[in-house]
Amino acid sequence: MKSCISGYLLLLACLCMLPATVWSQTDQKLPVQYEELTAVQFVSAVKQSAATCIIPLGILEKHGPHLPLGTDLLSAREVAKAAAGKEYTIIFPPYFVGQIFEAKPQPGTIAYNPELVWNFLQGTCDELARNGIKKIILFNGHGGNNNFLQYFCQVQLACRKDYAVYLFNPGDDPEFDKKFESMRKTTLDGHAGEMETSTMLFTHPDLVHQEVAGSQSGADQNRLANLPDTYVGIWWYARFPNHYAGDGRAGDKKLGQLLFDHDVQQLVSMIKTVKLDTMVLKLQDQFFKESENPLQPK
Repeated sequence: MKSCISGYLLLLACLCMLPATVWSQTDQKLPVQYEELTAVQFVSAVKQSAATCIIPLGILEKHGPHLPLGTDLLSAREVAKAAAGKEYTIIFPPYFVGQIFEAKPQPGTIAYNPELVWNFLQGTCDELARNGIKKIILFNGHGGNNNFLQYFCQVQLACRKDYAVYLFNPGDDPEFDKKFESMRKTTLDGHAGEMETSTMLFTHPDLVHQEVAGSQSGADQNRLANLPDTYVGIWWYARFPNHYAGDGRAGDKKLGQLLFDHDVQQLVSMIKTVKLDTMVLKLQDQFFKESENPLQPK
C-alpha cells in the first residue's frame, strides 16, 4: 500500500514540474482560429475537427463611401468563427487574395495578378493537406470570387490529390426569404447596400459610417444597354462606376442579425455534413485511377 501511495505522489510531483504551457494546452478548450493554436494544440485540432478547415475568403476593396475596405473579409470570418463555435473546425487566418480587377479604379483596392491569386489558394490548400487537413471548406464572402472559386474546384480534378475542396453553396430557403423580404427596404442591393451595411452594423458597428452612405450614388448606370445577351469583363464598372450598388442608408442592425444568424446556421450544417462525408475522397480516388488508363473496361 505504501509503495502505491509513494508512486502516486511521485507521479503527481512530476506532473507539477511540467511547464505551464504543456499543462494548460491539454486542459483548455482548443481555439478555432489557426493562428491562435500552438503546434501542440494544432495536432489535437486536426483530430477534433475531423481533418477539416474553413478558409473564409474576403478581399480589400471599396465598399461604398461608408464601409471598410475589408468588409467581406471581416464579415466572412465572423460567420466562420460563430459556426466553428457550434461545430468545431479550424479557421484559416485572414485571407484577402482574390479576384477584384473591377475595383482597380478605387482607392485601397489590392488586385493581385491572376497567377498569384490562383497559386496562393492552390498552395494554401496543398499546405493544409500536408499538415493533415484533408477536407478544405471555402467560405466565400466576396461576390467577385464566385466564378473563380467554382472553376478552382473543378480544376482540382486536373491531377491526383489526397484531399478534397468543398465550396459553400447554400440552397434556397423560402421561409428565410419570406422573413427577409418583410424586413428589407430597398430593391437594388448588390454591393455595400442594405444587406452588407446591415450585417456590418451587427458585427462591426464601430466601422460603419452610415452618415455618409448617401454621399455617393449606388444607382445602376446601365451603360451597356446596347449589348443585350452579352457578357463582357467591364460589365460591373459599366453599371456601378462608384463600386457601390444599392443604398447603405437603409442598413439596419436587426436585419443584419437575421442575415448573420442564417449564414451561421447554414455553415454549421455544411461543416457537419463535410465531416461525415466519405464519398468525395472515395470518388476522387476512383476518378484518378480511371483517368490513368481510360481505355480499361469500366
